Amino acid sequence: MRIALLGGTGDIGEGLALRFARDTDHEILIGSRDPEKARDAVESYEAELDERGHESTIKGFANEMATDRADVVILSVPPYYAGDTVEAIEEVLGEETILVTPAVGMKGDEDGMHYHPPGVGSVSELVAQRAPDGVPVVGAYHNLAAGKLAELDVEFDLDTLIVGDDADANETVRTLTNEIEGLRALEAGPLSNAAEVESVTPLVINIAKYNDEMHDVGVKWI
Repeated sequence: MRIALLGGTGDIGEGLALRFARDTDHEILIGSRDPEKARDAVESYEAELDERGHESTIKGFANEMATDRADVVILSVPPYYAGDTVEAIEEVLGEETILVTPAVGMKGDEDGMHYHPPGVGSVSELVAQRAPDGVPVVGAYHNLAAGKLAELDVEFDLDTLIVGDDADANETVRTLTNEIEGLRALEAGPLSNAAEVESVTPLVINIAKYNDEMHDVGVKWI
């Protein structure tokens, strides 16, 4: 499959790109509003993977071109850009394209991070509202530490929760996720459950903030 990471030059985009490229045989497309920035990121990712002895297929494009070529599009952009990014690519989003969002609305203060969802209830639901009719939206990867994703020496034994209203799209994302070493995808129900899933993210960040020995904190359901 072809997996496009829009905003693939940022932390979570970089981490997912490196891990998909290292652990799977799928073609990875890095998208950016600036195609030159995407190509620069590709060179960096390929160099790191090459140093580790991994051959990979990664290409860089403008967001619209990456979307047009992809089977799965991951919106690895900040939550306040998610809706606008969807609208920017809507003309090349087909009903066979799965749109994945890991974004979480949060606000921080001296006490820590606090869940701050958009008015529709969650970023996942916002993306679904802005996506063209018929395009399946899946929420995933919310509770993963973006920085640690990009550190390939860090071994995972973590879960990520998946929400979505299209069973086939959910299954595709679950299968892709389970190909990444150390990650397990678990179903958490429809998009109406996204707020509960997304709200775990600030909790995870706050645990890491207040416990020095838990910088790599994540979620594992047993």
